[in-house]
Amino acid sequence: MASYRALCRLHLRGQGSFMTCVQKAHICVSRSVGTKVVATQAEDSGKDEREEKAGPKSLSAFLVERQEQAERSVLISCHPKTSEKKFLKYLSRHGDIKKHFFYDSYGTYAVVEFSTQDGVRSLLDAAVIPSVSHESAVPFKSRLLSLRTTGAVNQSDQQPGLQCRPQSTVPISELIQTLARQETVDQQIMCLTQAYQLTEENSRLRFLVCSLLKDIAAAYFPECTVKPFGSSVNGFGKLGCDLDMFLDLDDISGRDVQTPKSSLSVEYQMKRATSERAVTQSILSVIGECVDQFGPGCVGVQKILNARCPLVRFSHQPSGFQCDLTVNNRVALKSTELLYLYGLLDRRVRLLVFSVRCWARAHSLTSSIPGAWVTNFSLTVMVLFFLQRRSPPIIPPLDHLRQLAGPADRSVIEGNDCTFVSDFSKIQLQTNTETLEQLLNDFFEFYSTFPFGKMSINIRKGKEQNKPEVAPLHIQNPFETSLNVSKNVNSSQLERFVALCRESAWLLQQRDAPPAGAADGTPPAWGLATLLLPSQVGGVKSRRKRKREPASERIKSLLESLKSKNSPKNS
Repeated sequence: MASYRALCRLHLRGQGSFMTCVQKAHICVSRSVGTKVVATQAEDSGKDEREEKAGPKSLSAFLVERQEQAERSVLISCHPKTSEKKFLKYLSRHGDIKKHFFYDSYGTYAVVEFSTQDGVRSLLDAAVIPSVSHESAVPFKSRLLSLRTTGAVNQSDQQPGLQCRPQSTVPISELIQTLARQETVDQQIMCLTQAYQLTEENSRLRFLVCSLLKDIAAAYFPECTVKPFGSSVNGFGKLGCDLDMFLDLDDISGRDVQTPKSSLSVEYQMKRATSERAVTQSILSVIGECVDQFGPGCVGVQKILNARCPLVRFSHQPSGFQCDLTVNNRVALKSTELLYLYGLLDRRVRLLVFSVRCWARAHSLTSSIPGAWVTNFSLTVMVLFFLQRRSPPIIPPLDHLRQLAGPADRSVIEGNDCTFVSDFSKIQLQTNTETLEQLLNDFFEFYSTFPFGKMSINIRKGKEQNKPEVAPLHIQNPFETSLNVSKNVNSSQLERFVALCRESAWLLQQRDAPPAGAADGTPPAWGLATLLLPSQVGGVKSRRKRKREPASERIKSLLESLKSKNSPKNS
């Protein structure tokens, strides 16, 4: 147990510390491209260390910080053999560069953050509108730029290639091999999370895309903001996940202003609509049209206005993100904040969620296509509920967090009580020292015997309750309590989930240590890696705890059996 806690301290000093390690590594391996860039990176690293000691940030503080970074940033398309040193030297003429990185998405791009917005304005003032003889350009100016070279390119100015940051997860086959090389299941779980979670760079890119969309919407609503929510910011996002964002109009000045005591006052004249939904549909219709006609890099725009939550869906090619834009999605933001808080209360929460989500996708229990599958949100709530049911509980129920809330935390949205504490220091957790391996195994056992037929999952109470409706799987929405977030799941999908939980628990109990490597040096799958092999899980028919033979031995035995059946009998 002591070694487990030491390993956690070494590898997982919170979500923020892992990002700090990434930043430090980036500083160490980066070329020396000028004292201004290196100095600002070193200062920012020291700032990260100070913030880590101060404790976790609230989601609102995290959003504000990221939005400020995005406002000081530009996105530049460049040639993959561009000289990084020359590139930064040119940009430094416009202002000190605080951060930069390169990545690939339909070409090579650079995200560059200046120390102040003056640097961005100076660079935009120097940019020109492209002229092409056979077509006309829409003269919409944004912070999405292209780097152009004038005259002949000097070969000495080029380098073999820019060091691009990964923006997608490794293939599942490569991940399985990596997991098989680990010494414990706990290490496998941590390794999977580090391979799949959003990087510092990917997080910055998501906020920059939101900021670019805000520039379009600001033509109609100058004080608006566009904020990401869901997996992009709640701490459970996987590299390559969709970018969910909403147009926030609540902070526009003039709302909820007390009428002056004088006899005269003025107010804005505005269009009226029959409902807030109608207003939302009108706004999204116009913004969607602007994104389609004027938004650089935005393709495949769909205006899905009659959905329960109207949205505009499109692909942002420069970032590679599939984007969904809604308006004033306040309940979704509170759900994001709740998951963000739970993920930072205990390190094991995020680790277990990543493992379960990866396992579910490997067995097609989840899908990016809408249907009867379990969603990632439902899976996350199931993990949270399981951790609330431990003895002692690892995380508290939502009602307990509501009791700890202060006046500033009070939040009622469309009649739904969304109040819970935001100050981490007020939350006192009980001591639970269970290992990740034990929790993963018990998660599968817990849901392999859960009475889905009559009970509902409720993280607000932290205990199961009688189902209020006839549905195969009932998971109460933590805020809109009359809703079932898993209403789409049918009986056959739930049965598959239960069967896979049962067999996965059985597989995890088969070996206590990693097996010896094969003759060719390829490590055989074991532990968590075994659970990601669909053929292994699907082929298990018995729940008895028996020693599994190597796959080659089973195949050999089967061939011998078939051979003996087909051979002529001895006279």
